[in-house]
Amino acid sequence: MIKVTQIRSSIGTKDEHKGTLRALGLGKIGRSRTHKQTPELAGRLRKVAHLVKVEEVSE
Repeated sequence: MIKVTQIRSSIGTKDEHKGTLRALGLGKIGRSRTHKQTPELAGRLRKVAHLVKVEEVSE
């Protein structure tokens, strides 16, 4: 499992990045979600790596 936390604002970013944050369940600084590690998730995280912090958590 991976814990994703938004650490920077999406103001001034591309609409594509804002949509990716919404798909991850984020949208406000400090909000966190846990996701199962998948190739699709890895691609989304690469797009918004400058806006989020990623941590590995045990189930």
